[in-house]
Amino acid sequence: MSAVAKVLVPNKVWIVEDGGKKLGTLNKEKKGFSFYRKGQKIDIQTKSEIRDTFGISVTEEIEKNIKVLKNIDLTHNVYEFPCGSRPHNPVYNIKKKLPIYAKSNKSKSLYCAGYYVIKFRKGWVKSFCPKLITLERYVFKGPFRTEDEMKQMLVLMSKKNELS
Repeated sequence: MSAVAKVLVPNKVWIVEDGGKKLGTLNKEKKGFSFYRKGQKIDIQTKSEIRDTFGISVTEEIEKNIKVLKNIDLTHNVYEFPCGSRPHNPVYNIKKKLPIYAKSNKSKSLYCAGYYVIKFRKGWVKSFCPKLITLERYVFKGPFRTEDEMKQMLVLMSKKNELS
């Protein structure tokens, strides 16, 4: 068998294919890996079991796919703020200072590009491209262009919350 692991979520989830045909999904667990195929779960303890079963090496093939994924810029932008999908009908709301877009031409749901920290009942939470309605309902900080900026604000707001 000459399988290929395609990265779905870096370092966590891979789709295993053989000749373009999907064999199943490989998930990294706390201890080892799990392979899911047609609703059945197969536990795999070591990387060598993956190599023996599928003919792929986790340290070589999967890491190679991760490097390929990192070299391809999959992000899109709305007014210089990143978003995870191709934006349709981008608008910059000057009053709210939010880059807004839809995920399709027919969509009625609007999303805000960028990274945000949002205050829910239990505290501040990080968010990437939340729905506009969420930002209208809750207190938030953002948008931020990078995840690092957002994390800094999250730490700052969490500390303020602890002091209050």
